[in-house]
Amino acid sequence: MTVFTLEQFSLAGKVAVVTGGTGVLGGAIARGFAAAGARVAILGRRAQKAEETTRRILDAGGEAMPLPADVLDVGSLLAARQQLLERYGRVDILLNAAGGNMPGATIVGDLTFFNMQPADFERVVQLNLTGTLLPTQIFGEPMAAQGSGVIINVSSMAAQRTLTRVLGYGAAKAAIDNFTRWLAVELALKYGEGLRVNAIAPGFFIGEQNRSLLLNPDGSNTPRGQAILDHTPMRRYGEPEDLIGTAIWLASDASRFVTGVVVPVDGGFSAFSGI
Repeated sequence: MTVFTLEQFSLAGKVAVVTGGTGVLGGAIARGFAAAGARVAILGRRAQKAEETTRRILDAGGEAMPLPADVLDVGSLLAARQQLLERYGRVDILLNAAGGNMPGATIVGDLTFFNMQPADFERVVQLNLTGTLLPTQIFGEPMAAQGSGVIINVSSMAAQRTLTRVLGYGAAKAAIDNFTRWLAVELALKYGEGLRVNAIAPGFFIGEQNRSLLLNPDGSNTPRGQAILDHTPMRRYGEPEDLIGTAIWLASDASRFVTGVVVPVDGGFSAFSGI
């Protein structure tokens, strides 16, 4: 029988790849992984941003490397994998945090369901779903070869609850939930118990893309922002650091018998009926 200790939460010696690591949420989790002992590769399209995030980790005493790549470009992902393996020799953790919404698939104002262009819908699905699929194929392959590894996808409340406006984003994140469960079964059955796949579903966090939708210029809530807080029992937006504990738990041996789940980190939003 294994005796539980806090060491099970340690990521010491692990190699973690964080796609979207230059963003607010991905960057926070990347810093959390490094603080837990992981060697972290910051994968993002903008090389300068990847270097800036890497520098923050290094300045804090962690170990990290920039890994410029586009999650929708197989060639750049393969090159990034080669660079990573040449330096660290393995991949233990993949966090798929790249994604986001797009105006063309957001039903608001003059844009209706009936005049939305299918190409815009496809673009937001591609960014979120294909942008999770491709890194998982490329960085998951060495995990399968070594017989161990953890993949953590980033879902959304839009996958679990019907949210107005975000048609494309909600559909893409719902697909990620299904993909998470499917892949968890596939990898465990074919490659063994050492491979696990889970997802985190953040509640409402203020980021670059949604700030103007949730907050007025003076910092007060917009009507949509207030409606969200009215349906969040904790009555606040999430802070990026709120995701770190869950991510470390899922990435570590502390969750070694957990696979195929989507964990909400939402202040109770998904549990509350509004009554």
